[in-house]
Amino acid sequence: MKLNRPVRRASLVVHVASSASWLGLTLGLLALGIAATTTASAATVEASVRAMKIFADWLLLPVAALSLISGLVLSLGTPWGLARHRWVYTKFWLTLATTTATVLALRPGVNAAVKAVAAGEALPDAGDVLFGPVVSLSAYLFMTVVSILKPWGLTRRGRRLRDAARRPTDAGRAPQTA
Repeated sequence: MKLNRPVRRASLVVHVASSASWLGLTLGLLALGIAATTTASAATVEASVRAMKIFADWLLLPVAALSLISGLVLSLGTPWGLARHRWVYTKFWLTLATTTATVLALRPGVNAAVKAVAAGEALPDAGDVLFGPVVSLSAYLFMTVVSILKPWGLTRRGRRLRDAARRPTDAGRAPQTA
């Protein structure tokens, strides 16, 4: 399936905007996590983890899903393909992994921090509010670099498809005479 130019451009805008939003949200989470773990003010800790909860519960998953879906649409609707180029394949799996980590690790860690602070306790573990954003930020920056540089070349499938496209077909050959 090939996307026509207006649809391809719209999909690209959605993908870049959602990916940049995901990167920005992660930077915001990291800033809030640093504020929560380095301050002596209980009010600042509480405000920071509550803000992190809002980001994690309301913004991260929709933005992650939009980035994943728009990336799939672009990869399947353009010559880049999903499994033709290693950089596209790598970005797909990293996006899937970071989305899963958001659901299974980051959100539960933030929720545990909110519960502890609401009960008047100290943060259970600074890693709960710092580790997720640091790992996510590293992954998103890596994916950004990969998107720009497009390293590593074709996958095995991509080489097979390229070679098949270069071979002449029976329809393109001249008729044989006996």
